[in-house]
Amino acid sequence: MICEELSDFFAALPRDRAIMGLDLGTKTIGLAVSDRLLTISSPLETIKRKKFGIDAAKLLEIAGAKEIGGFILGLPLNMDGTEGPRCQATRAFARNLMGLTDLPIGFQDERLSTVEAERVLIAADTSRKRRSEVIDYVAAGVILQQALDRKRHL
Repeated sequence: MICEELSDFFAALPRDRAIMGLDLGTKTIGLAVSDRLLTISSPLETIKRKKFGIDAAKLLEIAGAKEIGGFILGLPLNMDGTEGPRCQATRAFARNLMGLTDLPIGFQDERLSTVEAERVLIAADTSRKRRSEVIDYVAAGVILQQALDRKRHL
């Protein structure tokens, strides 16, 4: 089920299950997971994109192992809030994923999430090389944390 509103997403979640956050890029997918209390996000890993079927199988394998109850996808809105081609690609990914799982799928505005992830990594004195290796899953962590923070205000 695709939930346009975060309130609908959180209402559809199974109890005591973590959430997986995804930062969908053209070459990689950054992954993060929440705790079961839905309070904190932790960056997990980056998957190199291949074909949708291979990517989805890997995501669902990880989701099963981590007992994930739903997916939050970063929605790459334009700075003025409109949706462009990257949003359409994210929504298409969600529709295709929905065909493979009954878990709820929601969206979180990801504007400036990579900037925030970069800021966190620089503050942690992470080398430029290491930042390039981890930026995608740290950005997924930022996206997921923003959704979790919004949940408190719903």
